[in-house]
This record gives sequence, structure tokens and C-alpha cells, in this order.
Amino acid sequence: MTAIAGSTVLVTGGSRGIGRALVEALYARGAKKVYATARDPRTITHPGAVALPLELTDPAAVAAAAAQAQDVTILINNAAGAVEASFLTSPVDDIRREFDTNFYGPLLMTQAFAPVIEANGGGHLLNVHSVLSWVALAGSYSASKAALWSQTNSLRLELKPRGITVTGLHVGYVDTDLAAHIDAPKTSPESVAEQALDGIEADAYEVLADELSHQVKAGLTADLAVLYPQLAG
Repeated sequence: MTAIAGSTVLVTGGSRGIGRALVEALYARGAKKVYATARDPRTITHPGAVALPLELTDPAAVAAAAAQAQDVTILINNAAGAVEASFLTSPVDDIRREFDTNFYGPLLMTQAFAPVIEANGGGHLLNVHSVLSWVALAGSYSASKAALWSQTNSLRLELKPRGITVTGLHVGYVDTDLAAHIDAPKTSPESVAEQALDGIEADAYEVLADELSHQVKAGLTADLAVLYPQLAG
């Protein structure tokens, strides 16, 4: 079991939304230190957090963060972007940018911090996916999150012998800036954060943080026309 109390945690995208809620919840559960990253570290508002500047897609910036945070035992890859480019009509550069942020960014972080966590006696990795990992309704965003889900599943196998447990967090609409334009029921960032930390402490392989994620996962064995009603008729 992974203990959050006394741990040192790094949260990417820690200035708002789920990331900010995670930072607050980690300290509430007794984390010793929380590094919170943002492109502009001045946007990190928690008084106890150690703010780190980070451009997730820049290998040099990731290496600099790892060099500064050598005491990390839990890594939470939360930062993401949402271009939602069309595969047919959008520039390929837009699609590539989505993957740079949502797939390669977390991979760079994991490659940089896995040796750190292992050297500190082992620990935990949590990757924030999306219900859209399982259903392709948002173009390049869905594809990038599906790729991250697959990455997480592979990392779970590779990191287990190194004493690092891996959790994947799936969630639908969350009441953040990213989903402000969507008119649908939303889960609070605080609820998502609490469920994510419960998953870390239980060494859960997956956390499904809302009813939509449960419904979509349960439907993955159905005919594709169930997931995509547009195909019927």
C-alpha cells in the first residue's frame, strides 16, 4: 500500500482545476512536500507547495525539474491540453501538439522520475486519463488519451519490478475551465482529487471517478454501434 502521509509528491499542472485540488488534498492527507508545476510558477497558489516552472513538452525543462526534485516518491501526471483537432481537416501540427502534451509529456516525466522514485525506495505513478480514452468523440484529444491509457498499462508492467505502482485515473466532465463550454453534469475537482488519492493509497490499477466513466467502460464489450449511435442506420 502506498502511504501519502509523509510522502513527497510532484503534480504537473498544479495551478488550477484537478491539479490544484490534488495539491490541496495531498497536504490535507499529510504529504510532507508537494511540488506543483506550471508554465508560470507564479500561478501556484497553495502556500505550502513548492512551485516549479515546467514546459511539459521540453525535455530540458523536464530534466531540470527532475534534478531539483530528487526526493519525489509519488508522481502525478495531471497536466494536459485539449486541441480536439479533426483528423481530416486540421493541420497535422495541431494533432502533433496534442500528442506532445498528452502522451509524450507524461512519458518524459515518467522516464525522468522513475529512477528518482526507485532510488527513494519505490513509490507510485498516477496518470490522469479521460473517459475519452475509451470513446473517440474528440478527435486528436481522444486519440492522445487512448495512447496515454495504453502507455499507462505498459508502464504498470515495466515499473512493478522497480517498486513503483501505477494507477490510471479516468473521469468524464469535470467542473474546470477545460469543460466550461460543455452543458452536462460535471464532477467537482475536489471529488476527483479525493478519489485519485484513495486509489493511490489502495494501489488501485484504475480509478473511475464518475458514473459516465463506469458506464463507458462497461460498454466496451458491446457492439460498436452502442458506443457510436451514429453508425446505426
